Amino acid sequence: MIRLVILNVSAFFLAGAAATELLDRNLVYGSPFGGSKACTQLYYRCYLSLTASCIQLAYNTAAIQKRHLEHVRRQLGDAQAFEDNHYPTFYGSDFSNTPYIWNGGVNFTHSVASGDPLDTSVLLWTRAEPLASDGAFPDQSAPICLSYKISASSDLSKVVDTGNAFTSYDVDWTVKVEATGLAADTRYFFRFSDCTDPTTVSTTGTTRTLPHPDASPNDINGGNPLTLAVFSCSQYQAGWFNAYGYAAQKTEADYFIHLGDYIYESIGNGASIGRQTLGRELATIHDYRQRMNQYRTDSSLRIAHESAPWIVVWYDDHEVADNAWKAGTADSNDTTLGCSFSESGACFTDRKLAAIRAYHEWMPIRRVVPNDQLRIWRNFQIGKLMDLTMLDTRQYDRDLTDVYYNTGEIVNTIAAFENRSLMGAAQEKWFFDTLAQSKARGAIWRIVGQQIVFTQLNLGNDTFDLDAWDGYRANRRRVLDYLYDNDISNTVILAGDSHANWVSDLAYPNDTTTYDPTSGEGAIGVEFAGTAVTSASSFGQGISPAQADLISEVLVAENADLQWSEGSYRGFFTLQVSAERLFATYYAMNDTSNANLHGFASAQFAVHAGGNKLARPVAGGGVLAGVLKSNGSDSA
Repeated sequence: MIRLVILNVSAFFLAGAAATELLDRNLVYGSPFGGSKACTQLYYRCYLSLTASCIQLAYNTAAIQKRHLEHVRRQLGDAQAFEDNHYPTFYGSDFSNTPYIWNGGVNFTHSVASGDPLDTSVLLWTRAEPLASDGAFPDQSAPICLSYKISASSDLSKVVDTGNAFTSYDVDWTVKVEATGLAADTRYFFRFSDCTDPTTVSTTGTTRTLPHPDASPNDINGGNPLTLAVFSCSQYQAGWFNAYGYAAQKTEADYFIHLGDYIYESIGNGASIGRQTLGRELATIHDYRQRMNQYRTDSSLRIAHESAPWIVVWYDDHEVADNAWKAGTADSNDTTLGCSFSESGACFTDRKLAAIRAYHEWMPIRRVVPNDQLRIWRNFQIGKLMDLTMLDTRQYDRDLTDVYYNTGEIVNTIAAFENRSLMGAAQEKWFFDTLAQSKARGAIWRIVGQQIVFTQLNLGNDTFDLDAWDGYRANRRRVLDYLYDNDISNTVILAGDSHANWVSDLAYPNDTTTYDPTSGEGAIGVEFAGTAVTSASSFGQGISPAQADLISEVLVAENADLQWSEGSYRGFFTLQVSAERLFATYYAMNDTSNANLHGFASAQFAVHAGGNKLARPVAGGGVLAGVLKSNGSDSA
């Protein structure tokens, strides 16, 4: 029997009640698709006409509220037609007596998470599934109500912000709310509970706000450096996500940064290590939700989300499909052939919109602007210490990429074309404006998070990864031109995607006239590119450290800007940022075939403020894994 909390009819209609307040407080319903107008704009961007499938993505909370209300009327009213425009909201009152809230118990299936912090607010996330001990689930018209509270004390005794929000099957029972009125640069604790049974609570999560944009670098974080933990490429069937747990429990990371490939669309075979992927190659909203659900059962990933706020770029390519660009992937597009890759017959645009919908349901990411649903590029002002600028170099407006069958005759031919773009004109202009504004406001560091390797990497015999910036050479030159021409200093580019570690000075490719690889003079910044959490090495699956080092020796000799290469270990890196210097520490996981926290720091690099290069000797003159180009002679 479906269990609902029942209120007497006289208390049912509340005059002046906000029509959708409790659903709208759950940001998942409107993130990123905010309504019929937004839906039309999105489909215009995708060069498609408005269809019924769009409506499924742009949730109309008023319609959902009407559905809920009609269900209550069926339970409490006579079987007759009537019309009423008021919707009962119980915000701030006792939900134990509401007429239509599910009261059969809830299960917080995937703990809690937080993300996209600002100086006065942060997003809080959870998922609460209805319990069905007697075999009955709620009618689709019965929402679940959750309460949340956030406090600066671990026992949540002094609540700073609290509220209630609804969730339902429409959004896979996920909840994403914004906690507001918070103090800047402060650690907080938060928890969710069942509105109808306050004793049913989630795990308590830890989060923190950003410093105020004008905060002095020396006052931030109590005068201590801020630490960012940086990840990419976590494939479930390839191994256990130990890197997340290691970062959460063995480093002092303040914020977690993810550069893409948070999930993979492929199935693979992980049964031998207890990582068999559920479902099929992803195509529909059910497929993407199921995959997010399975990935988030990993204990290390769960702990990492509980421990700190995350700032992410929503996908590299595998969150949709392999080698995605604005109009297709390696195995699908909007042609008849491209729509036949799977049993569902899903075309590329269908897959992309389903992936975006599921990602926004499951991740604590903000909807950046209401009239551009594909936009995730955004900037975080972290005091006067740094700007963290997150780009989308994959999905937003990327021109044709390498999809394997077109590598030689097409993409290699057009890689240097002036009009090719990774970001699109609007994002590129915004990026340059953001760099200039960061400099003008006096921020010391400009840290740029994006998906793919920026530095030119000749992989041998003039072979390049055309799915990286090497396939968009004019776009890369425009970025370097802007940095040099406008004297934008202290730029640090972050990258993932390649499943290997690369550390480079930023300079024009192959220019050893104005750039000296030994001293680093002539560089305009640095790039730290990280390996995968679990995905197989681009040097070869299961390659040993010794074998990988043989390849790295060739690569660091061949590429002028490249100062360190390592291709065997899975892991992550941290950035420890202060006003005077930045330290990048790379961590290697010993074994991802089972759940453990065994790892070590394989290399550490320093960048001095104003140096615009890796400090010499590079990595202090030695590393525990991989190959350095040389130690260099400059101690600066």
